[in-house]
Amino acid sequence: MTIADILMLISVICIWSLLLVNVVLIIAGYLYYIQNERDPIPELEGEAPFVSIMVPAHNEGIVITRTVEALLALDYPHDRYEIIVINDNSSDNSSVLLSHLQMKNPNRNLIIINTDSVTGGKGKSNALNIGFAQSKGELIAIYDADNTPEKNALRFLVAEIVKDQTLGSVIGKFRTRNRDASLLTRFINIETLSFQWMAQAGRWKLFKLCTIPGTNFIIRRHILERIGGWDIHAIAEDTEISFRIYMMGYRIKFQPKSVTWEQEPQTVKVWFKQRTRWAKGNIYVIVKNFKLLFDRSARNILFDIIYFLSIYFLLLISLLMSDLLLILHALGFVHTTLASFSSFLWMLAIIMFIVGTFITVMTEKGEMKLSNLWIIMLMYISYCQMWIVVVAYGLYTYLKDLIFKREVKWYKTERY
Repeated sequence: MTIADILMLISVICIWSLLLVNVVLIIAGYLYYIQNERDPIPELEGEAPFVSIMVPAHNEGIVITRTVEALLALDYPHDRYEIIVINDNSSDNSSVLLSHLQMKNPNRNLIIINTDSVTGGKGKSNALNIGFAQSKGELIAIYDADNTPEKNALRFLVAEIVKDQTLGSVIGKFRTRNRDASLLTRFINIETLSFQWMAQAGRWKLFKLCTIPGTNFIIRRHILERIGGWDIHAIAEDTEISFRIYMMGYRIKFQPKSVTWEQEPQTVKVWFKQRTRWAKGNIYVIVKNFKLLFDRSARNILFDIIYFLSIYFLLLISLLMSDLLLILHALGFVHTTLASFSSFLWMLAIIMFIVGTFITVMTEKGEMKLSNLWIIMLMYISYCQMWIVVVAYGLYTYLKDLIFKREVKWYKTERY
Protein backbone atom coordinates (compact mmCIF):
# COMPACT_ATOMS: atom_id res chain seq x y z
CA MET A 1 0.00 0.00 0.00
CA THR A 2 1.42 3.36 -1.07
CA ILE A 3 1.59 6.50 1.06
CA ALA A 4 -1.19 7.96 -1.08
CA ASP A 5 -3.36 4.92 -0.30
CA ILE A 6 -2.71 5.27 3.43
CA LEU A 7 -3.54 8.98 3.41
CA MET A 8 -6.67 8.36 1.33
CA LEU A 9 -7.80 5.57 3.67
CA ILE A 10 -7.32 7.74 6.76
CA SER A 11 -9.23 10.60 5.13
CA VAL A 12 -12.12 8.35 4.10
CA ILE A 13 -12.38 6.83 7.59
CA CYS A 14 -12.42 10.26 9.22
CA ILE A 15 -14.99 11.70 6.82
CA TRP A 16 -17.31 8.73 7.11
CA SER A 17 -16.98 8.54 10.88
CA LEU A 18 -18.15 12.14 11.15
CA LEU A 19 -20.85 11.55 8.53
CA LEU A 20 -22.24 8.62 10.52
CA VAL A 21 -22.13 10.65 13.74
CA ASN A 22 -24.18 13.31 11.98
CA VAL A 23 -26.69 10.68 10.81
CA VAL A 24 -27.07 9.45 14.40
CA LEU A 25 -27.60 13.04 15.60
CA ILE A 26 -30.23 13.62 12.92
CA ILE A 27 -32.13 10.48 13.91
CA ALA A 28 -31.95 11.37 17.61
CA GLY A 29 -32.95 14.95 16.82
CA TYR A 30 -35.92 13.77 14.81
CA LEU A 31 -37.06 11.59 17.74
CA TYR A 32 -36.72 14.57 20.07
CA TYR A 33 -38.83 16.72 17.76
CA ILE A 34 -41.57 14.08 17.78
CA GLN A 35 -41.40 13.87 21.58
CA ASN A 36 -41.38 17.65 21.91
CA GLU A 37 -44.47 18.01 19.72
CA ARG A 38 -46.39 15.71 22.07
CA ASP A 39 -45.13 17.18 25.34
CA PRO A 40 -46.97 20.24 26.69
CA ILE A 41 -44.99 23.35 27.62
CA PRO A 42 -44.79 23.68 31.41
CA GLU A 43 -46.86 26.57 32.71
CA LEU A 44 -45.43 29.26 34.95
CA GLU A 45 -46.79 28.90 38.48
CA GLY A 46 -46.96 31.79 40.92
CA GLU A 47 -45.26 35.09 40.23
CA ALA A 48 -43.19 35.18 37.06
CA PRO A 49 -39.46 35.72 37.70
CA PHE A 50 -38.06 39.08 36.66
CA VAL A 51 -36.15 38.87 33.38
CA SER A 52 -33.62 41.28 31.91
CA ILE A 53 -33.62 41.09 28.10
CA MET A 54 -30.39 42.40 26.62
CA VAL A 55 -29.94 43.44 23.00
CA PRO A 56 -26.39 44.32 21.89
CA ALA A 57 -26.52 46.60 18.85
CA HIS A 58 -23.90 48.26 16.67
CA ASN A 59 -25.19 50.35 13.72
CA GLU A 60 -28.49 48.45 13.67
CA GLY A 61 -30.77 51.35 12.68
CA ILE A 62 -32.30 49.36 9.83
CA VAL A 63 -33.67 46.63 12.10
CA ILE A 64 -33.58 47.83 15.72
CA THR A 65 -37.08 49.40 15.83
CA ARG A 66 -38.80 46.22 14.69
CA THR A 67 -36.81 44.17 17.20
CA VAL A 68 -37.60 46.34 20.21
CA GLU A 69 -41.28 46.53 19.26
CA ALA A 70 -41.40 42.72 19.10
CA LEU A 71 -39.81 42.51 22.55
CA LEU A 72 -42.29 45.03 23.96
CA ALA A 73 -45.13 42.85 22.66
CA LEU A 74 -43.97 39.60 24.30
CA ASP A 75 -46.56 37.45 26.04
CA TYR A 76 -44.96 37.89 29.46
CA PRO A 77 -46.09 40.11 32.36
CA HIS A 78 -44.95 43.57 31.33
CA ASP A 79 -43.94 44.52 34.86
CA ARG A 80 -41.73 41.42 35.14
CA TYR A 81 -39.17 42.15 32.44
CA GLU A 82 -36.93 44.95 31.30
CA ILE A 83 -35.35 45.54 27.89
CA ILE A 84 -31.78 46.80 27.87
CA VAL A 85 -30.46 47.88 24.47
CA ILE A 86 -26.71 48.42 24.39
CA ASN A 87 -26.27 50.83 21.49
CA ASP A 88 -22.57 50.17 21.17
CA ASN A 89 -20.56 52.98 19.58
CA SER A 90 -23.02 53.29 16.68
CA SER A 91 -22.47 55.92 14.01
CA ASP A 92 -25.89 55.58 12.36
CA ASN A 93 -29.31 56.82 13.54
CA SER A 94 -29.78 54.06 16.14
CA SER A 95 -29.72 56.42 19.13
CA VAL A 96 -32.43 58.63 17.59
CA LEU A 97 -34.67 55.66 16.81
CA LEU A 98 -34.21 54.22 20.29
CA SER A 99 -35.02 57.58 21.90
CA HIS A 100 -38.28 57.70 19.93
CA LEU A 101 -39.15 54.22 21.17
CA GLN A 102 -38.55 55.32 24.76
CA MET A 103 -40.82 58.33 24.31
CA LYS A 104 -43.56 56.15 22.77
CA ASN A 105 -43.34 53.71 25.70
CA PRO A 106 -42.76 55.86 28.81
CA ASN A 107 -44.30 53.32 31.18
CA ARG A 108 -42.20 50.38 30.09
CA ASN A 109 -38.84 49.20 31.41
CA LEU A 110 -36.94 50.16 28.26
CA ILE A 111 -33.35 51.11 29.05
CA ILE A 112 -30.98 52.48 26.42
CA ILE A 113 -27.23 52.43 27.02
CA ASN A 114 -25.22 54.48 24.52
CA THR A 115 -21.48 53.76 24.53
CA ASP A 116 -18.66 55.52 22.69
CA SER A 117 -15.30 54.46 21.30
CA VAL A 118 -13.80 54.54 24.81
CA THR A 119 -16.41 52.54 26.75
CA GLY A 120 -17.65 50.39 23.86
CA GLY A 121 -16.93 49.33 20.32
CA LYS A 122 -14.96 46.31 21.53
CA GLY A 123 -17.25 43.48 20.49
CA LYS A 124 -20.46 41.77 21.49
CA SER A 125 -19.04 40.25 24.68
CA ASN A 126 -17.99 43.65 25.99
CA ALA A 127 -21.40 45.13 25.12
CA LEU A 128 -23.18 42.31 26.97
CA ASN A 129 -21.01 42.85 30.05
CA ILE A 130 -21.91 46.56 30.01
CA GLY A 131 -25.61 45.74 29.84
CA PHE A 132 -25.33 43.03 32.49
CA ALA A 133 -23.81 45.52 34.94
CA GLN A 134 -27.03 47.59 34.78
CA SER A 135 -29.48 44.67 34.71
CA LYS A 136 -31.51 43.51 37.70
CA GLY A 137 -33.26 40.34 36.51
CA GLU A 138 -32.71 36.97 38.16
CA LEU A 139 -32.81 35.59 34.62
CA ILE A 140 -30.98 37.12 31.65
CA ALA A 141 -32.30 36.71 28.08
CA ILE A 142 -30.35 37.65 24.96
CA TYR A 143 -31.69 38.62 21.56
CA ASP A 144 -29.73 39.87 18.57
CA ALA A 145 -30.68 43.23 17.09
CA ASP A 146 -32.21 41.72 13.94
CA ASN A 147 -34.59 39.37 15.77
CA THR A 148 -38.37 39.18 15.78
CA PRO A 149 -39.23 36.69 18.53
CA GLU A 150 -42.66 35.11 18.55
CA LYS A 151 -44.85 36.39 21.39
CA ASN A 152 -44.52 33.24 23.49
CA ALA A 153 -40.77 32.79 22.96
CA LEU A 154 -39.65 34.22 26.30
CA ARG A 155 -42.42 32.57 28.31
CA PHE A 156 -41.44 29.13 26.99
CA LEU A 157 -37.78 29.66 27.90
CA VAL A 158 -38.62 30.89 31.42
CA ALA A 159 -41.07 28.05 32.07
CA GLU A 160 -38.40 25.47 31.20
CA ILE A 161 -35.62 26.92 33.33
CA VAL A 162 -37.84 27.57 36.35
CA LYS A 163 -39.05 23.97 36.60
CA ASP A 164 -35.55 22.39 36.51
CA GLN A 165 -32.76 23.66 38.76
CA THR A 166 -30.17 21.56 36.92
CA LEU A 167 -30.56 23.79 33.88
CA GLY A 168 -28.13 26.69 33.69
CA SER A 169 -29.56 27.89 30.42
CA VAL A 170 -32.39 27.16 27.99
CA ILE A 171 -32.08 27.88 24.28
CA GLY A 172 -34.78 28.33 21.68
CA LYS A 173 -34.83 28.03 17.92
CA PHE A 174 -34.16 30.67 15.31
CA ARG A 175 -35.69 30.71 11.85
CA THR A 176 -34.74 32.56 8.68
CA ARG A 177 -36.94 35.63 8.27
CA ASN A 178 -35.72 36.50 4.77
CA ARG A 179 -35.68 32.91 3.48
CA ASP A 180 -36.91 33.80 -0.02
CA ALA A 181 -34.65 36.82 -0.56
CA SER A 182 -32.02 34.90 -2.54
CA LEU A 183 -30.70 31.44 -3.28
CA LEU A 184 -28.15 31.96 -0.52
CA THR A 185 -30.86 32.58 2.10
CA ARG A 186 -32.63 29.42 0.91
CA PHE A 187 -29.40 27.53 1.60
CA ILE A 188 -29.07 29.15 5.03
CA ASN A 189 -32.67 28.29 5.88
CA ILE A 190 -32.01 24.60 5.17
CA GLU A 191 -28.69 24.70 7.02
CA THR A 192 -30.38 26.22 10.06
CA LEU A 193 -33.13 23.61 10.16
CA SER A 194 -31.09 20.52 9.38
CA PHE A 195 -27.57 20.98 10.67
CA GLN A 196 -27.74 23.57 13.41
CA TRP A 197 -31.06 22.78 15.07
CA MET A 198 -31.34 19.09 14.36
CA ALA A 199 -27.81 18.65 15.72
CA GLN A 200 -28.82 20.59 18.85
CA ALA A 201 -31.89 18.40 19.29
CA GLY A 202 -29.86 15.24 18.72
CA ARG A 203 -27.15 16.19 21.21
CA TRP A 204 -29.79 17.02 23.82
CA LYS A 205 -31.60 13.73 23.23
CA LEU A 206 -28.44 11.62 23.48
CA PHE A 207 -26.11 13.49 25.81
CA LYS A 208 -28.15 16.31 27.42
CA LEU A 209 -25.75 18.74 25.77
CA CYS A 210 -26.54 21.88 23.78
CA THR A 211 -24.50 24.86 22.70
CA ILE A 212 -25.89 28.33 23.33
CA PRO A 213 -26.59 30.20 20.07
CA GLY A 214 -26.07 33.93 19.84
CA THR A 215 -29.75 34.70 20.33
CA ASN A 216 -33.04 33.53 21.87
CA PHE A 217 -31.68 32.01 25.05
CA ILE A 218 -32.00 32.55 28.78
CA ILE A 219 -29.40 32.08 31.52
CA ARG A 220 -29.40 32.31 35.32
CA ARG A 221 -27.96 35.53 36.73
CA HIS A 222 -25.91 33.88 39.45
CA ILE A 223 -24.08 31.79 36.83
CA LEU A 224 -22.98 34.92 34.96
CA GLU A 225 -21.87 36.47 38.23
CA ARG A 226 -19.82 33.41 39.19
CA ILE A 227 -18.05 33.12 35.84
CA GLY A 228 -17.47 36.87 35.54
CA GLY A 229 -19.68 37.52 32.54
CA TRP A 230 -18.71 37.06 28.92
CA ASP A 231 -15.15 36.50 27.72
CA ILE A 232 -14.22 39.74 25.92
CA HIS A 233 -11.63 37.89 23.82
CA ALA A 234 -14.24 35.49 22.41
CA ILE A 235 -16.00 36.45 19.19
CA ALA A 236 -18.02 33.23 19.42
CA GLU A 237 -19.09 34.20 22.92
CA ASP A 238 -22.08 31.87 22.82
CA THR A 239 -20.04 28.68 22.33
CA GLU A 240 -17.40 29.84 24.81
CA ILE A 241 -19.84 30.48 27.63
CA SER A 242 -21.54 27.14 26.97
CA PHE A 243 -18.40 25.25 27.99
CA ARG A 244 -18.05 27.25 31.20
CA ILE A 245 -21.67 26.45 32.08
CA TYR A 246 -20.97 22.77 31.39
CA MET A 247 -17.98 22.82 33.74
CA MET A 248 -20.12 24.28 36.53
CA GLY A 249 -22.23 21.13 36.38
CA TYR A 250 -25.28 22.70 34.71
CA ARG A 251 -27.07 21.51 31.60
CA ILE A 252 -28.28 23.56 28.63
CA LYS A 253 -31.66 22.49 27.26
CA PHE A 254 -33.10 22.99 23.78
CA GLN A 255 -36.76 24.05 23.62
CA PRO A 256 -37.67 24.34 19.90
CA LYS A 257 -41.13 25.75 20.62
CA SER A 258 -39.47 29.03 21.58
CA VAL A 259 -38.92 30.63 18.17
CA THR A 260 -37.35 33.84 16.96
CA TRP A 261 -37.05 34.98 13.37
CA GLU A 262 -33.81 36.59 12.27
CA GLN A 263 -32.37 38.17 9.17
CA GLU A 264 -29.63 36.22 7.38
CA PRO A 265 -26.95 37.45 4.96
CA GLN A 266 -28.25 37.90 1.43
CA THR A 267 -24.93 38.12 -0.40
CA VAL A 268 -21.94 35.77 -0.45
CA LYS A 269 -19.61 38.57 0.67
CA VAL A 270 -21.60 39.29 3.85
CA TRP A 271 -22.14 35.57 4.49
CA PHE A 272 -18.43 34.82 4.10
CA LYS A 273 -17.45 37.51 6.58
CA GLN A 274 -20.02 36.34 9.12
CA ARG A 275 -19.17 32.64 8.84
CA THR A 276 -15.44 33.30 8.94
CA ARG A 277 -16.04 35.10 12.24
CA TRP A 278 -17.99 32.09 13.52
CA ALA A 279 -15.25 29.69 12.44
CA LYS A 280 -12.49 31.81 13.96
CA GLY A 281 -14.47 32.22 17.17
CA ASN A 282 -15.14 28.50 17.48
CA ILE A 283 -11.47 27.71 16.85
CA TYR A 284 -10.62 30.04 19.76
CA VAL A 285 -13.05 28.09 21.96
CA ILE A 286 -11.59 24.75 20.88
CA VAL A 287 -8.04 25.87 21.63
CA LYS A 288 -9.11 27.35 24.98
CA ASN A 289 -10.87 24.15 26.04
CA PHE A 290 -8.52 21.60 24.46
CA LYS A 291 -7.06 20.75 27.87
CA LEU A 292 -10.47 19.44 28.95
CA LEU A 293 -9.82 16.38 26.78
CA PHE A 294 -7.50 15.24 29.55
CA ASP A 295 -9.60 16.49 32.48
CA ARG A 296 -11.55 13.69 34.17
CA SER A 297 -14.04 16.21 35.57
CA ALA A 298 -15.02 17.06 31.99
CA ARG A 299 -15.94 13.52 30.95
CA ASN A 300 -19.65 14.42 30.78
CA ILE A 301 -18.94 16.92 28.01
CA LEU A 302 -16.26 14.89 26.24
CA PHE A 303 -18.53 14.38 23.23
CA ASP A 304 -18.90 18.11 22.60
CA ILE A 305 -15.17 18.72 22.92
CA ILE A 306 -14.39 15.98 20.39
CA TYR A 307 -17.33 17.03 18.21
CA PHE A 308 -16.12 20.62 17.78
CA LEU A 309 -12.49 19.52 17.46
CA SER A 310 -13.43 17.04 14.72
CA ILE A 311 -15.57 19.47 12.71
CA TYR A 312 -13.09 22.35 12.65
CA PHE A 313 -9.83 20.41 12.36
CA LEU A 314 -10.20 16.71 11.55
CA LEU A 315 -12.95 17.07 8.95
CA LEU A 316 -11.30 20.06 7.28
CA ILE A 317 -7.94 18.28 6.94
CA SER A 318 -9.58 15.05 5.74
CA LEU A 319 -11.67 16.79 3.07
CA LEU A 320 -8.71 18.79 1.78
CA MET A 321 -6.49 15.72 1.77
CA SER A 322 -8.95 13.46 -0.07
CA ASP A 323 -9.78 16.14 -2.66
CA LEU A 324 -6.09 16.86 -3.26
CA LEU A 325 -5.25 13.17 -3.69
CA LEU A 326 -8.11 12.64 -6.15
CA ILE A 327 -6.97 15.64 -8.21
CA LEU A 328 -3.33 14.50 -8.20
CA HIS A 329 -4.44 10.96 -9.13
CA ALA A 330 -6.51 12.26 -12.06
CA LEU A 331 -3.52 14.31 -13.27
CA GLY A 332 -1.22 11.29 -12.99
CA PHE A 333 1.10 12.70 -10.33
CA VAL A 334 0.23 10.04 -7.73
CA HIS A 335 -1.33 6.62 -7.93
CA THR A 336 -3.88 5.37 -5.43
CA THR A 337 -5.84 2.12 -5.76
CA LEU A 338 -8.54 3.63 -3.54
CA ALA A 339 -9.52 6.38 -5.97
CA SER A 340 -12.43 4.48 -7.51
CA PHE A 341 -13.54 3.20 -4.11
CA SER A 342 -13.34 6.73 -2.71
CA SER A 343 -15.48 8.00 -5.60
CA PHE A 344 -18.11 5.37 -4.78
CA LEU A 345 -18.15 6.44 -1.13
CA TRP A 346 -18.36 10.06 -2.23
CA MET A 347 -21.50 9.34 -4.27
CA LEU A 348 -22.99 7.39 -1.36
CA ALA A 349 -22.24 10.31 0.96
CA ILE A 350 -24.07 12.69 -1.38
CA ILE A 351 -27.15 10.47 -1.35
CA MET A 352 -27.09 10.25 2.45
CA PHE A 353 -26.66 14.01 2.69
CA ILE A 354 -29.62 14.75 0.41
CA VAL A 355 -31.97 12.21 2.00
CA GLY A 356 -31.04 13.05 5.59
CA THR A 357 -31.28 16.80 5.04
CA PHE A 358 -34.63 16.56 3.26
CA ILE A 359 -36.10 14.43 6.08
CA THR A 360 -35.03 16.94 8.74
CA VAL A 361 -36.32 19.94 6.77
CA MET A 362 -39.71 18.23 6.52
CA THR A 363 -40.14 18.50 10.30
CA GLU A 364 -40.93 22.20 9.89
CA LYS A 365 -44.34 23.42 8.79
CA GLY A 366 -44.28 24.98 5.35
CA GLU A 367 -41.01 23.29 4.37
CA MET A 368 -42.41 19.99 3.08
CA LYS A 369 -42.10 20.76 -0.62
CA LEU A 370 -40.31 19.17 -3.55
CA SER A 371 -38.46 22.37 -4.44
CA ASN A 372 -36.38 21.95 -1.29
CA LEU A 373 -35.03 18.67 -2.68
CA TRP A 374 -33.50 20.48 -5.65
CA ILE A 375 -32.17 23.22 -3.37
CA ILE A 376 -30.45 20.59 -1.19
CA MET A 377 -28.84 18.94 -4.25
CA LEU A 378 -27.52 22.30 -5.42
CA MET A 379 -26.50 23.11 -1.87
CA TYR A 380 -24.13 20.14 -1.70
CA ILE A 381 -22.09 21.10 -4.74
CA SER A 382 -21.90 24.80 -3.87
CA TYR A 383 -22.75 25.91 -0.33
CA CYS A 384 -21.16 22.94 1.42
CA GLN A 385 -17.94 23.32 -0.54
CA MET A 386 -17.82 26.99 0.42
CA TRP A 387 -17.80 25.84 4.04
CA ILE A 388 -14.36 24.29 3.52
CA VAL A 389 -13.02 27.65 2.36
CA VAL A 390 -14.65 29.45 5.30
CA VAL A 391 -13.13 27.16 7.93
CA ALA A 392 -9.70 27.22 6.28
CA TYR A 393 -9.76 31.02 6.11
CA GLY A 394 -11.06 31.22 9.68
CA LEU A 395 -8.12 29.14 10.86
CA TYR A 396 -5.72 31.34 8.88
CA THR A 397 -7.11 34.59 10.37
CA TYR A 398 -7.13 33.08 13.87
CA LEU A 399 -3.42 32.24 13.59
CA LYS A 400 -2.72 35.66 12.08
CA ASP A 401 -4.50 37.43 14.95
CA LEU A 402 -2.64 35.25 17.44
CA ILE A 403 0.77 35.96 15.95
CA PHE A 404 0.27 39.71 15.56
CA LYS A 405 -1.79 39.99 18.80
CA ARG A 406 -4.59 41.91 17.10
CA GLU A 407 -7.41 43.21 19.30
CA VAL A 408 -10.91 41.74 18.99
CA LYS A 409 -13.26 44.10 17.14
CA TRP A 410 -17.03 44.27 16.68
CA TYR A 411 -17.88 42.19 13.62
CA LYS A 412 -20.98 43.75 12.11
CA THR A 413 -23.22 41.73 9.80
CA GLU A 414 -24.81 43.94 7.15
CA ARG A 415 -28.60 44.29 7.44
CA TYR A 416 -31.22 44.71 4.74
